[in-house]
Amino acid sequence: MIQPTQLEGVQIITPRVFSDNRGSFCETYNQDTLASFGIDTAFVQDNQSWSRDAGTIRGLHFQTPPAAQAKLVRVLVGEIWDVAVDIRAGSPTYGQWTGVTLSADNNRQLLIPAGFLHGFVTRQPGCLVAYKCSNVYVPTCEGAVRFDDPDLAIDWGIPAADAVLSDKDAAAGSFAELQTPFTYEASA
Repeated sequence: MIQPTQLEGVQIITPRVFSDNRGSFCETYNQDTLASFGIDTAFVQDNQSWSRDAGTIRGLHFQTPPAAQAKLVRVLVGEIWDVAVDIRAGSPTYGQWTGVTLSADNNRQLLIPAGFLHGFVTRQPGCLVAYKCSNVYVPTCEGAVRFDDPDLAIDWGIPAADAVLSDKDAAAGSFAELQTPFTYEASA
């Protein structure tokens, strides 16, 4: 099942789960199935992150062209609050965010196109998150915005002072300082 969010292009994907007395099975990625829903993103890199503590925030990240990345995010163990922020200049939702709970239990995935910031907070200790990327990681193209930027006012569900951050994320710039390389193109 594909469910759009209020941000054009950001979609919640919930695969069918088949359960029996052994447990369950679901297909987590099928290029042909996604193409039947109009999603033709080609993924070239798989990433995985493990976070020891609840309250760990990773983000808000993006990569600039020519290495801009779309991401397909899912949780293997635990639960996260996953967030996307529109940074496409000229977009009617520029600067707006959406969030969704992704967990090992609900099997949801979040598709985040290029042109969006991405980040998440772990809601449980020991979270294991996997995501597909449409481009390889290029350090010279990476960018970040502070998770607690007041102009974005994202509700992470925890006090900002309790967030567990990397040094790089703690030093990220403000949304007001962002010089976005992305331009909104209305879909036909």
